[in-house]
Amino acid sequence: MRKEFVWRWTFFIGGVLLMSLGISMTIKGQRFGISPWDVLHVGLYKHLGLSIGIWAILTGIIIVAATMIGTKRWPQLGTWLNILFIGCFIDVFNWMLPDFTSFAGQLIIFLLGLIVMAVGLGVYVSPNVGAGPRDSLMLLIVRKMGWSIKTVRTGIEVIVALVGWLLGGPVGIGTVIIALLLGQIVHYTLPMSQKILWNISGYSQPFTKLSAEDQK
Repeated sequence: MRKEFVWRWTFFIGGVLLMSLGISMTIKGQRFGISPWDVLHVGLYKHLGLSIGIWAILTGIIIVAATMIGTKRWPQLGTWLNILFIGCFIDVFNWMLPDFTSFAGQLIIFLLGLIVMAVGLGVYVSPNVGAGPRDSLMLLIVRKMGWSIKTVRTGIEVIVALVGWLLGGPVGIGTVIIALLLGQIVHYTLPMSQKILWNISGYSQPFTKLSAEDQK
């Protein structure tokens, strides 16, 4: 039991670390655009100050609070840690990574960031210790309204991307690429992460699979 506990949380923290690195890498290649939620975070940062990571934390807390009211349930510990760690790690990696000014440099860092983000997402979801706040909001709306996951996910991301763009966040072809490809890559990284976790920890409980629409 202790071995299983240690490995599940190791995967969770390691996955969050990787996902945060991937997000920061795409931000460094923002000439091509970034993910819809990060467009909002960057837009808030440009318009109101603080930092991109702080805005990721604040929006996550607001979303979790709204979800708690809607579901009347307290989120898992992993949900709170997801909010805190990702926001903090984004700021750390944004500070550590160099700026890329050339077209080729931004393209390479963006594409690598997409892959790293997808690997991190698969790793952190695999131990099933708490859903990200944005996925929880999506599922709440699906249950309340009866709409499809694809419709709700797309609607949410279009709205947050639009608000972020109006605040000065970077929207581009990369925003569309992340929206379309991230879930497709996670379709492979999540089962691989689950298999590795099972093999080294002996954990064999069923996991909730992440669909192509279910992203960070």
